Amino acid sequence: MAREENTGKSEQELRERVWELADDIGFCMFVTWDGERQKARPMDAHVDEDAGSVFFLTDVDGGKVDELEEFPEALITFSDKMKFVSMSGRATVSNDRTKIRELFEASSKAWWDSAEDPDIRLITLVPDQAELWDSPNLLVSSILMLTAAVTGAKPKLGDHAKVAICSRWPPSYESGHFLP
Repeated sequence: MAREENTGKSEQELRERVWELADDIGFCMFVTWDGERQKARPMDAHVDEDAGSVFFLTDVDGGKVDELEEFPEALITFSDKMKFVSMSGRATVSNDRTKIRELFEASSKAWWDSAEDPDIRLITLVPDQAELWDSPNLLVSSILMLTAAVTGAKPKLGDHAKVAICSRWPPSYESGHFLP
C-alpha cells in the first residue's frame, strides 16, 4: 500500500504502532452516518489488537445503534497532543453479555448500575484501514515548525502513514454499502 511518506518502518511495524497508539490513548471520537450527515461522539475504546477489533459499550437507546444497523461503516479517531490515529471499518451491534461483562469496569457505572443492565449493547468495530500521525511532543514539533518557517524547508514532524489493518483491504463497495 502507498504511504504518505517514507517512514523507514515496515507495514507490520506501522500496523503495530497504530494499535499501540489507539490502546494508549483510549478515548476516541466515534463517527457514524445517519443517512444525511455524520455524527461524532466521544467514547471509551477497548482496543484488542489480537482480536483485530475495537469494542465499545453503548446504550440500546443511543442513536448510534440505529445508525450502525443501517449504515455499518464507522470511523474512530484518537488524539493525544501530537499523536493521532484514525481507523475505519465495519461496526456491528450485539447483545453479547459475556463480552459486555468482560468490558464493564468501574467507570461504566457512570452510565449503568451493573453489567447486567439489559440496555447495554456491545459495538464491535473491525477496522480495515488506518492512518497515523506519530509526531514528537508539542515543544519539539513547535521548534521544527518554527525552523521550517525560517528556512523555508518542510518540517519532518514524525511518521505519517496509511496502513492496511486486515486482509480485506481495500474494502468492497456496491451501491455505497460495505460488503463483508
